[in-house]
Amino acid sequence: MLIRNVMTSGAVTCCAGDNLEQVAQLMWEHDIGFLPVVDREGRVIGAITDRDALMASYTRGTTLTGILVETVMAHPPITCTINDDARQLEHVMAQRQIRRVPVIDQVGKAIGIVTLGDLARASLVGHDLSPRGPTSTLAAITQPRRSSGN
Repeated sequence: MLIRNVMTSGAVTCCAGDNLEQVAQLMWEHDIGFLPVVDREGRVIGAITDRDALMASYTRGTTLTGILVETVMAHPPITCTINDDARQLEHVMAQRQIRRVPVIDQVGKAIGIVTLGDLARASLVGHDLSPRGPTSTLAAITQPRRSSGN
């Protein structure tokens, strides 16, 4: 199955020079927790999550207004295109422990998002995405990245 068949079209984006208060406002207004970060030409250059913003504010001891996206965003971003294989992307998401991936066009501009939820919904309607399924992908994504010492 191709990404075009499972993705959510359209993408709310932010810029590297935006501050995290602007990001939080966009996330609140659109009920999302993830934004592709774009350059002046609209090409995806990074990604930021609600958790990235929260942890940046907490660890730096400052408000969201005082932190720029470029200092927090994940880069380079993991991206895909509408013609990529959804099964392959599911594997990458599990391996890289990411829940959301920007879908880009031929010049790198954001045209949509693929989420773990999109993949789970596709599997519910009978699309065989991975041999292990979205539950195994979710388990891999949520696996702690480092030992807590216990």
